[in-house]
Amino acid sequence: MTVVDKAHPIAVLGAGSWGTALAIHLADSGHDVLLWGNDKQHMQTLHEQRCNQQYLPDVPFPELLQTTDDLKSALSSPAWVLIAIPSHAYRSFLHENSALFKADVGIAWASKGLEHGSGKLIHQVVAEELPQCNKTAVMSGPTFAGEVARNLPTSITVASESEEFSLQVSDDLHSGRFRVYLSSDMVGVELGGSMKNVLAIAAGAADGLGFGANTRAALITRGLAEMMRLGEAMGGKRETFMGLAGMGDLILTCTDNQSRNRRTGLLLAQGRTLEQVHQEIGQAIEGIKTAREVVQLARQHDVEVPISEQVYRVLYEGCPIDEAVHTLLSRKSTKETI
Repeated sequence: MTVVDKAHPIAVLGAGSWGTALAIHLADSGHDVLLWGNDKQHMQTLHEQRCNQQYLPDVPFPELLQTTDDLKSALSSPAWVLIAIPSHAYRSFLHENSALFKADVGIAWASKGLEHGSGKLIHQVVAEELPQCNKTAVMSGPTFAGEVARNLPTSITVASESEEFSLQVSDDLHSGRFRVYLSSDMVGVELGGSMKNVLAIAAGAADGLGFGANTRAALITRGLAEMMRLGEAMGGKRETFMGLAGMGDLILTCTDNQSRNRRTGLLLAQGRTLEQVHQEIGQAIEGIKTAREVVQLARQHDVEVPISEQVYRVLYEGCPIDEAVHTLLSRKSTKETI
């Protein structure tokens, strides 16, 4: 399989829709990129077809984008590393391959979700599994992979405690149609990107039940309030949740059917089982696992998250959707707070 002959390509780990889209964008922006995936046959097909037909059909690979299934090769001398694997796989992936990550190489990730069982944010998992790496960043915001791959205008937030590394990531990502905003609030950016998936399931379910635009707007607004309450309790900054990684991503995933989480809610409202939903969507649905962790975190921090609670009840306690909606609507009237 062909490997770029440049000394320091950007290594993108994860050849699903999002990793491929970011690899295409970086290569289109003039950077040598090496896209890695663990499925040898899938990567061979990408190499031969110069396209990811499974996830991003009809979006050809730029000349500067090459592929490999050899992780050691991908991490041998990268300019920096961008990880786009499902959030639930981070701990095991980093633990198994920690020796391949060099201390002087920056690591960014574009995955959204909380660690199953612990509720830890990805930057906490990275710090525990890769203590040698001190240049880390997270990118998040209202982004659908297909639109990024097709070079439609997009804006995201990159958060890092390292100003030097955040500027490097920003400079490489930034282009005429891809705008990057900088932040130091990794907690807020990661939690916003995680919780919006849970709330999108609720919005999809409401639309699937035919509740209309009024309900959708209320769910988004009060969902944002839940996000802000829990985020501040965990150390996030209020303004982060009013930006791209909070409100922006929440609006996107709650209102457009490109969102797998919104489609999950729609299908559940139509009477599908979770097994049927997984089969029909065919990709990771981060909001399903995240719902459990959000509710546990909220209980730990003594924060009310009524919408997320009802999503959890539907997903894990067999609560009928109409009962969950009734529970929300019958809550005692109170003063509106954020």
